[in-house]
Formats: sequence, structure tokens, C-alpha cells
Amino acid sequence: MTVFEAVVEHDYERVVFCHDSRSGLQGIIAIHDTTLGPALGGVRMYPYANEEDALTDVLRLSRGMTYKAAISGVNLGGGKSVIIGDARTQKTEELLAAMGRYIESLGGWYIAGQDIGTNPADMAILRGVTAHVACVHRSAGGAGDASAATAYGVWCGIRAVLEAATGEDGMDGRHIAIQGLGNVGYRLARHCHSAGARLTVTDVVEETVAAAAEELGADTVAPDEIYDVECDLFSPNSIGAVINDDTVARLRCLGVAGGANNVLAEPRHATALAERDIIYGPDYLVNSGGLIQCQEEVLGATTDEETVFAKVTQIHRQTLDVIATAADEGIDTATAADRIAERRIAESRASGGAWNPLRNARA
Repeated sequence: MTVFEAVVEHDYERVVFCHDSRSGLQGIIAIHDTTLGPALGGVRMYPYANEEDALTDVLRLSRGMTYKAAISGVNLGGGKSVIIGDARTQKTEELLAAMGRYIESLGGWYIAGQDIGTNPADMAILRGVTAHVACVHRSAGGAGDASAATAYGVWCGIRAVLEAATGEDGMDGRHIAIQGLGNVGYRLARHCHSAGARLTVTDVVEETVAAAAEELGADTVAPDEIYDVECDLFSPNSIGAVINDDTVARLRCLGVAGGANNVLAEPRHATALAERDIIYGPDYLVNSGGLIQCQEEVLGATTDEETVFAKVTQIHRQTLDVIATAADEGIDTATAADRIAERRIAESRASGGAWNPLRNARA
């Protein structure tokens, strides 16, 4: 399937190519679906090998945001944007401002947040040229880094998967294998440790692994060895597509749940996990805590962390509901999550309550 065929098949609303010669900006904004509200999604800055890879990624990620919002009960749509470049060496205020002007030109159909390669300080720069931005640094009046809410939500999802697998709600004595110790993964490791879990961790940054070993008493393994660790739950918190033909057969766990996006290399790998009696917590539900925080900020409800975390706790119940639906319907949990999300979007369109009247008219 070509990229254009994917745009048509999954009915994307807008795909905008962004170029600014003065700042060197090369970017793409993808708006997938705004039935439930304006599209929200992070600005990812990454040194893609070519424009096609960047386009493929932004399409995949924006569609994922639609499903994440729908299943988590958030009144927002799905979007994403990417900037082609190395955030460590090529990110400038001028470049971010240029991206902000493109976001502003969409008139509120897309709301930006942080992602790989961007942070709350960058969102404050965007706020200087567009009001359509979330995850703004607290010093600039925003809710700040959404990683804490994301990590807490992943912890809630892990608890649900373990409860479904063992019949007990609790982590005391459980063994959690954590892949990736970035902003989300390290916070998640702390939550699991505080709840009494034993940890095995890995990351490509050796200093971070050493810090987790010292602070949390975690065992450590090389990055590729994490799939072979015998544990209660494997938690992917770095790159996507880590559940694939090679790794499914290597896993030695009761469940999989983590903060990474697009964990499954292909949809069929959810079935492969189910066939091995490994319970999969759908990634876009389990990692939706950050989106819940962004909704509270965008809709003007609250930026208070305690209040946001109370709302994020719903991920525990929602994950159990998805697992129960999968069992009742004889399907894998990824398919169950998709159906729940699609039903919410379809019901909104049918009721005439869709945020985007143009899309509602087309439905």
C-alpha cells in the first residue's frame, strides 16, 4: 500500500507539508479525525532518513491518537506533527516558531503537544505564535511535562493486566521487565518499585541503567536480552514494533503493557500473543495518561497534578473492560480496544454531536 492509498483508506482529514527556508523547517502535520474534538498530538522532531519515512510515521501516529482519545473518553481528535531533523543539533527557536505559524494557520483544528525531541520549553516557544498548544512549561502557565501522567497511567494499566492474569490486584513481589528508561520508563520503574515489584531494566543509555540499578535495586540486561527475561510482565517504553515475529516467541511473561506507541509490528501480533496466553494491554489505552492531562489543560479544566492523576486512574478499569470484552467476544485485546474506540466515534457522528461539522456531514 502506498502512502497516498493509506491516506484514502483511513480517511485522513488533512495532511499539511511545512517548509520554511529561513529556519530550515521541513515538517508535516497530519490530522486524522476530529469527530470528538480538535486534533491533539505531539510535535516529534526526529532525523528521518527521508520524507517518506516521516510521512509514514506521522500518519501512523495521528491515527493512533484518534483511537487513544476515543477509548480513553477524551473529547479530542487525533493528530500529530513531525519535524525532520536532529533535535540535539538542529532545533532552534526560529524553526519552532515557523512550525508554530503553520499550526496557527490551521485555525484550531490541530493542537500541538510535546513528543520525542520536544519539551515543555519548546511548547512555550510555540505558544508565542499560536494559542493552539498544550504541555506548555509550568513557568509559562501550562501543565508542563505530560510524562508523569503517562507513567502513572501505564502503572495503572500494568496493574490491570496483572490482575486479569493472576486474579490479584497488586504488584508486591511481581517481576516487571522494563524496556526503556526515558521520561516515562524511569518514572514507571519508580512506581513499580514503590509498589513492591522486582525490576529488570534495560536502555541504550548505560548511565541511566546504572542509575536505576543503584536507586531501585534493579537487575540489568543488554537491550536485546530483555525479551528473554522470565517475568510476570514485559513493559516496552521506548520504540515501537517491538512485538514482532522474533520477539513473540521469546517472551516469558504473563502480560505486556507499556508506554511505547505502536508496540505491535502488525495487528496479527496481538493474536500471536493471545495464542500464547499473554495478555496484551493495548498501548494507546495504557499510555493515555498524558493525553488526559492535555485535555484538562486544553479545555481549561485544571492543571493540578493531583486532580489529573485521579482522572488517569480510570485506565485501570478501562483496561480490565477491554480484557473482558476480548474474552466475551473471542477476540484479541487490540481488536477489542479498536472496536470500543470505533463505536464511540460512530455514536458521536450518529447523534449529531460531532465536533467537526464537515466530517459529520461526510459520515
